[in-house]
Amino acid sequence: MHASLIRRQLAGLIPPKIATPKLVAGESGTGLGPLVDFYSKLPKGQATARVSGFKGRFFTGKNASGTPLVALIVGLFGVGYTLDYNMHLKHHKNHTH
Repeated sequence: MHASLIRRQLAGLIPPKIATPKLVAGESGTGLGPLVDFYSKLPKGQATARVSGFKGRFFTGKNASGTPLVALIVGLFGVGYTLDYNMHLKHHKNHTH
């Protein structure tokens, strides 16, 4: 991978460079204004819990149902029945009941 590609992918994860050594080294603290503005704009309080993916779509929230579980049971039954049927046909290949 190229370094520029990795840098571009990680750009969303790394916070913006606000506190430079020049700003932090100031004795009066007036240079920290941009840093204080940045953190004052961030949301406060507890983060909302997000459940995403398969569990969020089918098992939590207002659309919660057991349909995926029923579909899994029916699918396993269908695969098992198909395998059993084919094995039974192999049994009758050269023999009759």
